[in-house]
Amino acid sequence: VPSARRRGSPGEPRALFALPSARGPLPAPRWPIEGEPFCQPTGPQWAPAALGEEHGTVVYHLSPEPRGSCFTRARVGGAPGPLSSPAAPLEGPQDTTLLFESRFESGNLQKAVKVGPYEYVLTLRPDLYTAKHTQWFYFRVQNTRRGPLYRFTIANLAKPKSLYGEGMRPLFYSQRDAQRRGIGWRRVGDDIRYYRGGGGEEPAAFRLSWTARFPHDGDTCFFAHSYPYTYSDLQRYLRALAGDPVRSRYCAVRALCHSLAGNTVYLLTITSPAGVAAKRAVVLSARVHPGESGGSWAMRGFLDFLLSADADARLLRRLFVFKVVPMLNPDGVVVGNSRCSLAGRDPNRAYGTALRGSFPGVWHLRAMVERLLAEREVVLYCDFHGHSRKNNVFMYGCDGGAGAGPRLRQRVFPLMLSKNAPDKFSFPSCKFKVQKSKAGTGRVVMWRMGVSNSYTMEAAFGGSTLGGRSSHFTVEDLKSLGYHLCDTLLDFCDPDPAKFQRCLSEVDALLRQRLGREPGSSGSWSDVSPSELES
Repeated sequence: VPSARRRGSPGEPRALFALPSARGPLPAPRWPIEGEPFCQPTGPQWAPAALGEEHGTVVYHLSPEPRGSCFTRARVGGAPGPLSSPAAPLEGPQDTTLLFESRFESGNLQKAVKVGPYEYVLTLRPDLYTAKHTQWFYFRVQNTRRGPLYRFTIANLAKPKSLYGEGMRPLFYSQRDAQRRGIGWRRVGDDIRYYRGGGGEEPAAFRLSWTARFPHDGDTCFFAHSYPYTYSDLQRYLRALAGDPVRSRYCAVRALCHSLAGNTVYLLTITSPAGVAAKRAVVLSARVHPGESGGSWAMRGFLDFLLSADADARLLRRLFVFKVVPMLNPDGVVVGNSRCSLAGRDPNRAYGTALRGSFPGVWHLRAMVERLLAEREVVLYCDFHGHSRKNNVFMYGCDGGAGAGPRLRQRVFPLMLSKNAPDKFSFPSCKFKVQKSKAGTGRVVMWRMGVSNSYTMEAAFGGSTLGGRSSHFTVEDLKSLGYHLCDTLLDFCDPDPAKFQRCLSEVDALLRQRLGREPGSSGSWSDVSPSELES
C-alpha cells in the first residue's frame, strides 16, 4: 500500500482510501440485485424439465429480463436466495445434451435451444437495462463428447458486419487441456458464417454460426468472443502490485470513485519520487466498453513494462507522471455487458454530461484531468478499445480543421507507433475527423479540455494483416501494444527533435499525396476539411 507521504501527489483524488492490505481478502465484485448471481456448485439438483419450442428443446434459459427496468441496488454475489439451475436435466449417462452455464463473472448467455443431436441455437443476454448491444459472449459447456461435430449458432447479434465474416474464429478453452497440457485459450471453429437472420425482426438480428469438435469426453469448456479479463483479474493484479515492495514505491493505487453497484474504479499514479513538480503528465484508460477485453490486455502490457526495471521504463517514470484508470466500467465487466454501464447507456458518450451519479467513472476521470491540467501539461491521453469490423490496430484522433501545424502534429504519434509496431499498427486506418456523434467521447472531450494529443486506440478483435501476417492477435500481441506505446512516447518526447521533424514531414507528404498535391508544393491545409483528408 502506498505510504502516507505520497498522499500529496499531483492530481490525486481527495479523501479516498487505498487498496486493502496485500495480505487480506480481495473485495468481491458487486452485482445488481436484478442480475443473475454467480454460479455455485449445486450437486445433483436440477431445474424442472424444460418446455419444448417450435424448433427444438430449450436446454438452458435464464430469466429473460431483469426484475427491474433500471438499476436500483447491488449485492455481493448477485441476487439473494438459493440458486436453481437454468439448465435442463440429463436423462442419464447416455444423454449427450450439453450443459450450458454463464452465471459467472462476465458471462452473458441467456438461452440455448437444442435443434439437433449436436446442434444448438444460442441467445445472448442484451446489456442490462437495454434491449440491444449484443456482441460479447462468454459461456461454459459440460458433458462434452470427443467424436461428434457440433454446430453453435448465436442468433441475436447486433452488428451487420463483423470480422467473423473475414476469417476470425471464436476462442475456446478446455479445462482438461489447461490442467494436463498447459494449453489456454485458443481459436477454434470451421464453417464459420456471419449473416442476417431471416425472421424479419426490427432492428435486424445477425447470426454467427460455427462448427467445432471437443478434444475430450466429459470436459468443462468455455467459448468467448475475446480473451476474457475480468474485474477480479484486475483486483488480483493490483493486489500483487500493492504487495510488491519495489513497484509499490512508485505506483500508488487509489479509488478514483465507486461504480453504481459499489465496485471500486481504481486510479494508479506511477512516477519516480524525485522532481514531480516539473513533470508532464500522461493519462490512460481502458474498458469503458466492457466487452472490449483486449483493451485490458494492452493495459496489462503497458503496466508490466512501465513498472519494470527496464532502463526505458525508469526513464519514463523520471520524465512523466502517469495517471491510469485500468477499468472504467467494472459493473459492465462483471455482468457481461458489451457496451453499457448499469445506467443502460454507453458511458463513452457521457464525458460531456454533468451526470455524476449516472456515470461516476467517466465523470471522475474528467474531473481528475481538469485538476491535472491546472497544474501541468498533459502530453497524451489514450483510451484503449477493441474493434469488431476492421483488422489491425489503429487510432482515432482529433483534427479540428484549424491551422496546418496542429493538424499535422495530431498525426505524428500514430505514425510513430506504426513504425514501432509495423506488424500490428496501421497508420492508413487511423481517422482524425471529429464527428458530431462522437462529441461525448473521452477522446474528443479531453482534446477540447486542452489535451492536444488525445486518442482512442482500437485493437481489432481479429488480428493483423500487416508485415506478412494474416493471423489472430494473441494475448502477447495485445500486451505488446502497451510496450510499443511506451517506446513511442519516448520517441515523441525526445529532446532531439529529429525523429519528430522527420515524421512531421512524412505526414505532410502523405496527406499531399492523398490529395494529389505535389510534395513540397506551397499551399495551406486550412482550406482542406477533415472529411476531404479522409475520403
